[in-house]
Amino acid sequence: MSQEHLQMGLSQAEVEQFWADGFLVVDGLFSNEEVGVLKQACTAPEDQQWEQVDHTVHSLELTVRHPAFLDLARDPRIVNRLISLIGPDIQLQHSKLAAQPRQKKKGGFHWHQDFAFFPHSNTDLVAVMVMLDDATTDNGCMHMVRGSHESGLLNHMDAAGIFKGACQETQVWEAAPERIVPITPRAGGISMHHCLMVHGSGPNPSGKPRRGTVFQYRADDALQMADGVWKDTGMMISGQRREHIRCDAGLIRLPKSQRYPDRPFGDAWHQEGDFARQINEENGFLHFE
Repeated sequence: MSQEHLQMGLSQAEVEQFWADGFLVVDGLFSNEEVGVLKQACTAPEDQQWEQVDHTVHSLELTVRHPAFLDLARDPRIVNRLISLIGPDIQLQHSKLAAQPRQKKKGGFHWHQDFAFFPHSNTDLVAVMVMLDDATTDNGCMHMVRGSHESGLLNHMDAAGIFKGACQETQVWEAAPERIVPITPRAGGISMHHCLMVHGSGPNPSGKPRRGTVFQYRADDALQMADGVWKDTGMMISGQRREHIRCDAGLIRLPKSQRYPDRPFGDAWHQEGDFARQINEENGFLHFE
């Protein structure tokens, strides 16, 4: 596959598949050498936790810790494909390393929708995971419920209205197990999924690491309404800051989190992390006051 082809946007067939299924896998975007550089960049203590703990590590603000990850977040092989889905004006909502521990019975992540954690004024948000290791059914790969993004925002609250970080509507995956799809890009490949896609992962019994860098992107006109703002939140990735907000019709229940005892819905009103502000100023983008 030529480098020119790799940097193109999605084909019409791929766009239609994404919107029908809610996800897409593209293998072979990054070379073994490029993946090796990214693995070497995972030297911060936060990125090594997966070696010692028995739960899935989500090490946030990845673009802040090494320029290789900042470059990756803006790589045209990713960005051009995003433009095919959510248009040319794109911000980063957050970045993280997602790593599965080498445990036989622990690890994994509950079924959930990303949008439930950080609701926005519209749903033009897409997560891109770049695999540093092959994702397989033996090492805790993600599973997605095909087409579940069309169900809208599902309940992630307990009876007291506290956000639980897990979807409470078990019928979504229990009623139609044939719709559950393992997501298995090889190292150097990517998966892309819609923010309303119901997905989760199991433990990693393989004894080998399963690591991926995750970039959550949003259309520039999607305004975050709850949860936290990270250092790289609001970084312009492509296009321009239009200063327009687009709102989908509907009712959104905000996630009341115990993580912010004095701010139950987080600090999303600020909209821009310190690192994103610095990068945006360097590139001539106005910032929010």
